[in-house]
Amino acid sequence: MIHFSEATKKEAERLIARYPEGKQKSALIPLLHLAQDEFGGWLSPDAMDYVAGLLKLEPIEVYEVATFYSMFNLKPVGHYVFEVCQTGPCMLRGSDAIIDYIKSTLQIGVGETTRDGMFTLKTVECLGACGYAPMMQLGNHYREHLTKEKVDAIIQECRTNAAKNN
Repeated sequence: MIHFSEATKKEAERLIARYPEGKQKSALIPLLHLAQDEFGGWLSPDAMDYVAGLLKLEPIEVYEVATFYSMFNLKPVGHYVFEVCQTGPCMLRGSDAIIDYIKSTLQIGVGETTRDGMFTLKTVECLGACGYAPMMQLGNHYREHLTKEKVDAIIQECRTNAAKNN
């Protein structure tokens, strides 16, 4: 059975305590973020069951939330996750071509991870940056006005950062 580290457990308790008795479900999304960070960048069924237990929820209540939001990964992902917006404004500005270019360059499909475990490609709904289309989220940062050249530079930047950290 999995468990949070002591530090993460204290943070989870702090988050849960924000809400009045009977309203702890309000801490679900922050706890799912903690779990995803703590357990390797994705939410396994065991991780979701653990969160359900902390909040005294039925597991299905946690699964419903985790499967609804694209920010939660339900299978292992690469070190770098390219979340490319695929809604109207980004599509009008060429996100389909960017997605195809990433697929071709990294030799993966949407929802797949490169063999070396470095990159995962996801398509997501609106990220709220329509004026910067086409765009994607990479970690906590937006990458905007994407072109093939910018995608190449982002991939190289990720590879360089990964090499520095090894």
